[in-house]
Amino acid sequence: MTTATHSILRKVYLFKDLSENNLTELAKQTTLKHFPKNAILVNEGDDTDSLYIIESGKIKIYVGDEEGKEIILTLHGSGDYFGEISLLDGAPRSASAMALEESKLYIIKKRQFESFLLNDPEVCMRVMRGLTHRLRELTDSVRDLALIDVYGRIAKKLTSMAHDEEGKQIISQKLTHKEIAAMIGSSREMVSRIMKELSRGGYILVEKDRMIINKKMPARW
Repeated sequence: MTTATHSILRKVYLFKDLSENNLTELAKQTTLKHFPKNAILVNEGDDTDSLYIIESGKIKIYVGDEEGKEIILTLHGSGDYFGEISLLDGAPRSASAMALEESKLYIIKKRQFESFLLNDPEVCMRVMRGLTHRLRELTDSVRDLALIDVYGRIAKKLTSMAHDEEGKQIISQKLTHKEIAAMIGSSREMVSRIMKELSRGGYILVEKDRMIINKKMPARW
């Protein structure tokens, strides 16, 4: 097991409390794969049997229709995981996954993942807590779509994605206006208009690979 593999698996919420022996055994059963930008990792409706753990890169999880319209459910980065729902219920994939940049992912097959669930109750509890968290996020998204205007959804999404870094609120993921629009259920044009006004008002600063929230955004625009 390489130091890099050990470090990534230890970052994953599901496995961060595994013993060194169990972590070593898990690492032996993972496969590292490289995916180019725009590669489709999973298609909605696929029958797949793998858990994906992101070493590096940026993955979008989304649903779409035949006309190309899509809603981004979430964006994942290093240390995040996805694919556990289909492993648990055996049903086809409920969403698609695409690499938005060159990415490296560890893949764990269903049989290996199930053995950890059977042998480590804490991993089972973490899976349930993770699913509960995602269910709450989905409930919030549905409520926001019904009750909050576009500006409010943008402000809430940006705030929720930010983390504190040396006293600054930083969004470390590079976000396009199209991606933001797909996450909140709006048009790119409307998002671009609001983002321009937020930037002009000094509320946000967009840099090459991150965004800084300089001050609390107003409740209404």
